[in-house]
Amino acid sequence: MVTAEEIAGVALFAGLDPTQRERLAGVAADVSLVPGEYAAPEGGERALFAVLEGRIEPTRLVDGVERVLGERLAGDIFGEVPIALGTVFPVGFRAAEASRVMRIDAADYHAVAAVVPDVAKEVGRLAAHRMGGTRGLQGIAAEPPPPRAIVVGHRWDASCSELRRFLDRNQVTFNWVTPDAPDTADAWGGPLPPEGDWPAIQVVGGKTVVRPHLRRVAELLELGTEAAVAEYDTVIVGAGPAGLAAAVYGASEGLSTIVVEREAPGGQAGTSSRIENYLGFPSGVSGDELASRALQQGRRLGAEILVTRSISRIDAQTHQLHLDGGDVLRARTIILACGVTWRRLSIDGFDRLAGKGISYGAARSEAPNTHGLDVHIVGAGNSAGQAALFFSTHARSVTILCRGDGLEKSMSRYLIDQLTTRSNIRTQFGVEVAAVHGELSLEAIEIRDSATSETTRLESGGLFIFIGADAETGWLPPEIALDRRGYVLTGSDMRDTGRWELERDPYLLETSVPGIFACGDVRFGPIKRVAAAVGEGSMAIAFVHQFLRDARDPSVATPSA
Repeated sequence: MVTAEEIAGVALFAGLDPTQRERLAGVAADVSLVPGEYAAPEGGERALFAVLEGRIEPTRLVDGVERVLGERLAGDIFGEVPIALGTVFPVGFRAAEASRVMRIDAADYHAVAAVVPDVAKEVGRLAAHRMGGTRGLQGIAAEPPPPRAIVVGHRWDASCSELRRFLDRNQVTFNWVTPDAPDTADAWGGPLPPEGDWPAIQVVGGKTVVRPHLRRVAELLELGTEAAVAEYDTVIVGAGPAGLAAAVYGASEGLSTIVVEREAPGGQAGTSSRIENYLGFPSGVSGDELASRALQQGRRLGAEILVTRSISRIDAQTHQLHLDGGDVLRARTIILACGVTWRRLSIDGFDRLAGKGISYGAARSEAPNTHGLDVHIVGAGNSAGQAALFFSTHARSVTILCRGDGLEKSMSRYLIDQLTTRSNIRTQFGVEVAAVHGELSLEAIEIRDSATSETTRLESGGLFIFIGADAETGWLPPEIALDRRGYVLTGSDMRDTGRWELERDPYLLETSVPGIFACGDVRFGPIKRVAAAVGEGSMAIAFVHQFLRDARDPSVATPSA
């Protein structure tokens, strides 16, 4: 516990009388930290800390890399900025060595400050000092993160679009050099590669690769493409909200955990420009920000995350996963969180113009490319509404094309209400896209009226498709039961098919293969929401623990006669 004598050694509280120090000691938490442990993470709730022993480093995540901003030694305080401004921690504070700190909750601090106003004045002065100047928080916030890579390529080159999207989704800052820009050579740092070699990527301070495969890009940027060991307690397939939640809970509870993702963390939710009904984010959160936070959290807790890797085959009997490239992982349990894929429109010209003005889904980074253009969105769900709102801040006009006669059946009320407040958003009902036109890129679309069959040609600077998604589970072994649409059956839904062979009941998220679980959108179920996926991902880890306990008692898992 913290003593009054130790409080007297903190400069801020040296002026308190013995009674006040005793009262403060009674409410201060005594926190011991091992090296690398956080006293307060970035974004943590406000509190005031004082260092009693050891050394604390303020850190901030810049472009996926933690940057150390200074140090706090015995007698120093930290947390003065969130206490003074009533905000969360703008930076994290972690132990650089074995340390001991005292933590004072905001309410207890204010009780002291009310009695001793000089304490509040000193905290305010320190907060102003920490905020100001080029080395303060204001200077750090104003300093743009340095790019990790430079990309050269045409805007309407589908390969260049795919590369830029990959970098965005993986939280990699980069500069995009367009060949027609006046300062192209300066931005690239010399003559550009020949046009036939575009797109090309130059890793800052590293190699240049032309027409790169995404796996090679991931390797150059050290994003993680190889497993550290051959066997894990649980292997999670997919890094959407469900998979990342499973990774966070699995790693935090001591399971050796790895996530295998074929593209980038976030899944379909990662392409959402704003999720406004997710618990705990009253102002909303973008899909990529939510994914980024979950990714940081999972890695900090010890989960491995592989990107640009896909599973080609699962051996249901041995729980072996065969990765592309020939690697094999052994797993005591497997969690299928591979989500779904955007449903495609089978219209002539779509494939040719994909990435050249036609996109399935839409990330936040795509909005500036619509500046001053008339864009169109196909779909009537929440993803379509979120995209329309975000694009409306850049595009000249946004038109939602809906086959039905209203949005109420498929879109949340709060989104419908917001759409009506944007003067440059309109909705056309009872229509569908009949054709697309353009040579190098999308130039126009034709829409057909469902009632009259008449078609209308509209100039379009971008077409974004949100028409639902399908399970992509054809690669799963036949031992895993699916419904007629390809979604994975679990729990009682699976048992009703007669595919369960053990005497015990299957767990709620367990598939027809014991020890293989499914969660999120790939699982058969009526709820397709980010919150539901996160809940199922965390719940899957509870069942993993139960399965592993059962495995230690073979009598529990005896096949029925």
